[in-house]
Amino acid sequence: MKNAIIIGSGLGGLSTALRLSKKGYKVTILEKHSTAGGRLNILEMDGFRFDMGPSFMSMTYELDELFESIGLKTPVELEELDPLYQVFFEGKDKPRLIWKDLKKLEKEFADVEPDLAAKADRYLTRAGQFFHDTEDKVVRANFENKLEYILKLSSVPLKHLPYLFKTIWGEVEKNFKSEEVRIIFSLVAFFLGATPFKTPAIYSLLNYTEMRHNGYWKVKGGMYRLVEEILKILKEWNVEIVYNTEIVGVNNSNGRLTELVDQNGKTWTAELFISNSDAAAFRGKVLKRNKFNEEKLDKMHWTLAPFTIYLGVKGKVDRLNHHNYFLGSNFRGYADTIFTSSINPQKPYFYVNVLSKSDSTCAPEGCENIYILCPVPDLRYKKDWSDKEELANNIISDLSKRVNFNIEKNIITKKILAPDDWSKMLNLYKGSGLGLAHDINQVGAFRPKNKDEEFSNLYYVGASTTPGTGLPMVIISSKLVTERIENEFGSI
Repeated sequence: MKNAIIIGSGLGGLSTALRLSKKGYKVTILEKHSTAGGRLNILEMDGFRFDMGPSFMSMTYELDELFESIGLKTPVELEELDPLYQVFFEGKDKPRLIWKDLKKLEKEFADVEPDLAAKADRYLTRAGQFFHDTEDKVVRANFENKLEYILKLSSVPLKHLPYLFKTIWGEVEKNFKSEEVRIIFSLVAFFLGATPFKTPAIYSLLNYTEMRHNGYWKVKGGMYRLVEEILKILKEWNVEIVYNTEIVGVNNSNGRLTELVDQNGKTWTAELFISNSDAAAFRGKVLKRNKFNEEKLDKMHWTLAPFTIYLGVKGKVDRLNHHNYFLGSNFRGYADTIFTSSINPQKPYFYVNVLSKSDSTCAPEGCENIYILCPVPDLRYKKDWSDKEELANNIISDLSKRVNFNIEKNIITKKILAPDDWSKMLNLYKGSGLGLAHDINQVGAFRPKNKDEEFSNLYYVGASTTPGTGLPMVIISSKLVTERIENEFGSI
């Protein structure tokens, strides 16, 4: 039996552990944090339970594929969001409900966007064609080199070529006349930690996956149930998870990794190693590769950092749904400055999740658990977060006014996690929430490879390697790295 060590227990690492264990590998997972899940984690305090990071997912068929590949049924119950979410625009009392049903969506925006259903259908159909023409060639494929990737891209129908040279905003601007509707269709980029004014138009495919192809789904009982169910399977399969263990160095011999060194100087040996730590930062910080030194890492494009607030609140906030976005009135100006600002945003844009709207077990009776996510600059631009209380109070005050409920006066418990907290907890590079951004020069074969350049027995899985960031993408990443391991390292 071959021994494999996985560094990190994010969803990519856990999925890889399932796949390799099924194939007969003896797997050990080393995790820096005190609980498994990476960004997909849990926070419990004073009778309240919060999803720490992701609160919904799309492309749920990738989850089904993962469990089918190990001979099991998906062990969690998924519930579709309908409406997908609601959006509060500054200065507008009534929020906009965002529906998958285009006729309902048209009715919602009838005052600002005539014939929205037809326009949205054209936009989503085009995005869907691009998605299906590229998913197997680009998303679900391993690449040996950049030339192979470019040759695969050249087989994509020429009609999609303009997508490579336009931005998401350019695409929505062409299709819709209302600023509100344009913002709705570009939110997917913004809350993935990127500005729609710079994100390539190819990512309009995310609108297709959310509004037509699969929708948004939550896990009944909270997203962390998924991690808990995977951990049960791994325990049955004798996979050991060692917590509070950070890998800080390695030893090698003859082009192979021989052992990992943790923060206490303990060494860990195996025949095969998979890093679920950030694929770019691990090469720089742990392997000390010059190509990935701090100066070069800092020049890469990273997704925005998370600023998160977890509130246990007495009372029911009627105006909040399960998923809510709160936006200001200057979308373009905000998006242009938020990435590189060294000060807190004065009128922050934020997302609010209230799991207690659909799960009474996550908050005491008559209470709400409110999770707020505000994308902010990473630690390259704003190093000092000693003012985090000020930003949190600003957000809570704004939220209170916009939902007509005095949240401040009803807080039972509160926790704030700034980018420096996320960086320390989970080794997120400079606090970047979702790893490397998806610029044209950071996708496909231009992303850090899932096979190490120097060590023949070291592989990578997760958001900053192929195919990219997001829960379904890291599940696909686990499939790709497992295929590569089987082809190159050999099966049991």
